[in-house]
Formats: sequence, structure tokens, C-alpha cells
Amino acid sequence: MDVEDIRADLTEVLITEEEIHAKLAELARRVEADYADTTPLLVGVLKGAVMVMADFARELRIHIDMDWMAVSSYGAGTESSGVVRILKDLDTDIAGRDVLIVEDIIDSGLTLSWLLQNLRSRGAKSVKILALLRKPESIKVDVDVAYVGFDIPPAFVVGYGLDFAERYRNLRAIGVLAPHVYE
Repeated sequence: MDVEDIRADLTEVLITEEEIHAKLAELARRVEADYADTTPLLVGVLKGAVMVMADFARELRIHIDMDWMAVSSYGAGTESSGVVRILKDLDTDIAGRDVLIVEDIIDSGLTLSWLLQNLRSRGAKSVKILALLRKPESIKVDVDVAYVGFDIPPAFVVGYGLDFAERYRNLRAIGVLAPHVYE
């Protein structure tokens, strides 16, 4: 889906598809350098990180393993509730592994803080975070993020995996959802 297909639903386009791909390539070079002597396990956080994970993994020039978790703290609302539920757990034993969590967005940090603690408690050798987007003004819990694509304002954004009530995930860019859509 292109921006022009849903222009009336957006107040602005924050990040274009081209900018996203350029940033993922830049982050991939950094990750390759940091994990040159190991095979990291990329853990994508469903459903939002699907696009980020797929395009990021294809940018990497090192061997990786991949797994997925689904956790929820949003429901159908526009703000994180902070109450985390595991909807799908990992299939991989992460004990002794270098884990790189791949996230679409860090909003409050509450879900990610919980996820970090959960994965560390399973005996991972290391756990780092890569996030395409971060909302610095919305963060409630300080989370160390090793790789950040873009810092964005505290607006409700959709596209490139991010949704509102399961819609807009397939938008190729990231845009600010117009209030008339969700009010």
C-alpha cells in the first residue's frame, strides 16, 4: 500500500520507504561488526516487527538464526497499557545465545523492559535491542537500545508493520494517523 492510497487517513508522512531501507542498511553494517564472531538469534516481536525483521535480515551479510515472539500490551487502543501477555513464545532455547530483539517501535518502554528481563532470565549470553522507531518523549521506563533507526514525535504512527486495529500494516512508509480515523 502506498501513501497515496490512504492519504486522507494521514496527517503527514514521517519516514519514506526509501529512508527506512537506507537506515536498515546502515544498522545492518553496525550489527555485522558487533556480531562478526557469532551467529546472533534475531527475535522479532510480532506482529509489528515483521516488516522490519524481514528487510533487516535480508540486509545482513552474516549468518543469523531467527525466531518470533508475540507479546501484547496495546489491545485496540493507541497507548500501551503496560500489562504484558505472551501470545506466542520462542521456539528456540536461548541459553548461552547472543539475542538481538528486533522491534518496530519503542513507545513507553514498558513492554520492552519486561521482554528484556524475561529473555535475560532464560540464560541468554547477551540481549540487545534494535528498534526502527523510538518515541523519546513517551518513554516511561529507561531501556538501553543498542540500535535505533529514527527518533520520532509522540504521535500515533502507522505503516511498515505498525497498525491501528490491524489496519495500515502494509503501508510502505510511516505516517501519522489522522485523529478522525481513531476518535
